[in-house]
This record gives sequence, structure tokens and C-alpha cells, in this order.
Amino acid sequence: MRILVVNAGSSTVKLTLLGHDDATIAQHELSAPQSEIDQDELVATLADGLGEADAVGHRVVHGGDQFHSAVVIDDGVEAALRELSDLAPLHQAKSLAALDAVSRALPGLPAVACFDTAFHHTLKPAATTYAIPAAWREHLGVRRYGFHGLSHAWVARRVPELLDRQATNLRLVSCHLGAGASLCAIADGHSVDTTMGFTPLDGLVMATRSGSVDPGLVLWLLEHAGLSERQLASALEHESGLLALAGSADMREVLTSIDDGDERARLALDVYVHRLRGAIAAMTAALGGIDAIAFTGGVGEHSPRVRSEAVAGLGFLGLAIDEASNQALTQDADISSAGAAVRTFVIAAREDLEIARQVRGALVGGDARHREIEEDTQAALRARLPSTVLATR
Repeated sequence: MRILVVNAGSSTVKLTLLGHDDATIAQHELSAPQSEIDQDELVATLADGLGEADAVGHRVVHGGDQFHSAVVIDDGVEAALRELSDLAPLHQAKSLAALDAVSRALPGLPAVACFDTAFHHTLKPAATTYAIPAAWREHLGVRRYGFHGLSHAWVARRVPELLDRQATNLRLVSCHLGAGASLCAIADGHSVDTTMGFTPLDGLVMATRSGSVDPGLVLWLLEHAGLSERQLASALEHESGLLALAGSADMREVLTSIDDGDERARLALDVYVHRLRGAIAAMTAALGGIDAIAFTGGVGEHSPRVRSEAVAGLGFLGLAIDEASNQALTQDADISSAGAAVRTFVIAAREDLEIARQVRGALVGGDARHREIEEDTQAALRARLPSTVLATR
């Protein structure tokens, strides 16, 4: 089955066509700043031809409490996804805009929604529950959801492969560091804790997002700074993080500025790394120890300096890296120092492969995690799937 993966991320929409063996047939990336997607450009790109696909896999940020695994998109599912927009208005809108454009360009092609929140469905109540009034939790669905699940799920599969062992009894901290950033504590291949919460704004310092701030500060700003809710939301989402501290949201530019003696940039990296180290330690505590750590995402994969400074303060956990290996920028590589108690990896972010796996599982039942689709949906799908797809069963 050839899968067209549509990944609507923080700043881009990535289109990847994968063959039946997961080989990349074609790729294209479109700029999509903030929550905006140029649907006409996306339609034109697909019309120009990446190649024929048998199915489409869409990255969808929020699955709420309804979707715990990948699901075939029909009218009912699409309506449910739109209803979830209030939980992630910026990110869900982008995913839905991409869905509209691809459906227009490729009508009738089976489409599957793959959720960033689904991997964190295994979090226990202690990790998902806020200490807030019961009415908020029970009637408004306010809880910690977690995000970047597709990236963390790939890391959870890839690291055991590199270690040549099963995921069982492996305690792994996955560090997805990009424009958005989050950590995930993974035990036995399952998420047990993560840094993002009710929204993707929580947790680490990011490119333009603040990460965690005192909720009392937010209330104070609303009362005393004369800001509207919309202004405050925009500032925390788009005017904070590295951009606010260093004047640039691009970690490469921040590091260059540090080398040029820019004190603002130095402070920005210090704050970034301080939060990162503390969060890694917190994830380790959730796991009761750590066997491996993996850096992925644009910053995680391509910034040896960030990796080095983060790990330098975590020797007490058994982390140590070999600087020659760290500087080599080799993807899917072990950069641990000889004799280090904890293995450190650099993993290429391959959400596309994780999405393709989930699409195949949802369409042809090849993975037990994706057999929750109702029988009537499966029957309806099989009735319209091309025979070439059914032949892969």
C-alpha cells in the first residue's frame, strides 16, 4: 500500500509518499506559519503529482477522549474532529485545513486520522489529572493530554531496534526538540508521563511558545496589563520562547549570536537548557530510573551544542556523551561515552513512518492497537477500497 502522509506541523506542511516497503517515493514541504495553510497551493502541489497513492494518513494534533488510535475518516469522524477544535484551536485548524485540501485534490481516496494525543492514552490518572474543581474535570474535559505522540511513538520503536532488544523493561526518555518541544517518559514502549498538558503550550521553552508559566502570572496580566484574552494567547503562542529571549526563534541563529557575544542569546540558551535538564530529570523520576535517552526533532537532531549542554548537567543520572560522536551529526546513532550507564541516541524524526504504520493497521487490521474501529466502519471501508489494497491482506 502506497501511503501519502500529510503532516501539518508548527510551521510547515510536509507531504511524503511512502511505498509498500516504507521507502520514500516523493516529498514536498510547504510553508505554513502559525495556523495558516494555503489550501490552493496544497491542491496545486498534489495536482502536479507526487505519485499515485492508495490511502492518505493525516497527522491530527488532538483526538480528545474519543480517539485512542488511528481511525478511518468519514463524515462522523470529521465532524468529531471539528468539535475538538476548541481544545487546540491553532493546531486542529491546520490539520482540518489540510484534510479539506487533500480531500478536494484526491476525492474518494481512503483517509486515516493519526493522533498526536493517542500515544499518551496509556498515562495513568495521576499523570493526567489537574488539582482543579471537579466540574472542570468532569464536564469540560480538562486534563493533561500530551502531544507529539507520533514522534515519541517512533522513538519508542526505533531505540529498541538500535539496542537490538525488546521494548520490555526499557526505560526511555524521548526528547522531541523542534519549533514545538516536549519530552516523554516511555516504559515498556508505553507513555507514562510527558511535559505537554492540556495544550501544546505547556512544558519546555520552545521557538515562539513560552512553555510552562505560573497561572497566577496569566491572571495578573489579564487584570493589570490591560491585555485581552486574544492578545495574551497570541503573545504566549507566537511572541514568547526563544523569540522573546533572543530575538530569533531559530536555534541556529541563537547559537551564532552566542558566538558573537550576544548576552540575550546566551540567556535564552541557558533558560532553554535549564528547563530541559529539569524536565529530563522529572521524566526519569516518573520512570523510576533511565536506561536510554533519545534526541529527535529539528533541534534535537541537528544541534550538538544543545545536546551537549543538556547532558552535561545530568551526569548524576548516568548520562555522558562522546563529543566526537555528538559532533558527527549522524542520525539514528549512539553518541554515548564508552562505559556510560545510560545510552544516548540521536534519532531522525520519522512521524511519516509511524503514520504509515498506523494507516495500514487501520485499513487492513495489521496491528492490534488499531482494531478498535467499529465493524460497520470496516465493512463500509472494504466496500470502497480498491482490490489492489485488499490483496495486501
